[in-house]
Amino acid sequence: MIIDVHTHPIFYQAISGDKQVLDYRKQQFGVFKQSPSPIESVLQEMDYMQVSRSILLPIDLTTQSSGWIVSNEEVRQLVELAPDRFIGFASVDPHRSDALEVLDYAFRELDLQGLKLHPSKQKFYPNDDKLKGIYEKCLEFNKPIMFHAGMSWEPDAPAKYSHPLHFEEVAIKYPELRMCLAHFGWPWVHETVMLLLKYPNVFTDTSLLHMDNALDFFKQVFQVNMGPLWIERNLNDKVMFGTNSPRFKAKRLLPALKAMNFRTKTLQKILGGNAQVFLGERRNERPWLN
Repeated sequence: MIIDVHTHPIFYQAISGDKQVLDYRKQQFGVFKQSPSPIESVLQEMDYMQVSRSILLPIDLTTQSSGWIVSNEEVRQLVELAPDRFIGFASVDPHRSDALEVLDYAFRELDLQGLKLHPSKQKFYPNDDKLKGIYEKCLEFNKPIMFHAGMSWEPDAPAKYSHPLHFEEVAIKYPELRMCLAHFGWPWVHETVMLLLKYPNVFTDTSLLHMDNALDFFKQVFQVNMGPLWIERNLNDKVMFGTNSPRFKAKRLLPALKAMNFRTKTLQKILGGNAQVFLGERRNERPWLN
């Protein structure tokens, strides 16, 4: 089973009927040359790459630019179109005065399965005290958090907010809160690895920037910047497959990941097993990581 834990459905036709809204998404996400696709095409692409399920991520920018890059309600709408294929996450702008009410509604009424936060785009530090209620709400509902970490391609998204070290206090204070530091926190890969090693509740994903091609970049990060056996020996329970679609696609990242020659068991964990642990669908095989 393959689970893509990092998908932005900004060009899904079912929620792209308003040109003004679509233009806003393009501007805020920094992707301009793509156009809306029907759900049937999205599912066909998933089938072609044997992706069983995708996590759909919204972003609430209410206080930053008075809008959403896909709303919680739109994610719920998409999930209802293909409930066996899509896993809906919520988002909330931490600067909102009603942030806890928005999040409670997303979990309780919309039945969304996790939270997406983007410190750089939403302009907050993860260890800020104002996040306390949000983290506690996720614990109350047993929902994981997908954090953007490291560099962002998106306009007006300063990297200083998403340095991996800002997440360490969160991992210490909330050891039961499952969190993914997306994109391996690139370019701060070693700092991300440190957090993966130290904290059982911290995960990452493979939605890495690639400047040449995906295979060359994976080789650089996983075999040069990191020791060639670090994932096999130390991080095989912590890395999840993610694309950051539509910016990067499974048809590019999956073949590159498979060409890394991971052991079969390690690859199975990366492609889906670790995502099931992150989502709370099953427990880790190693009890000290639960």
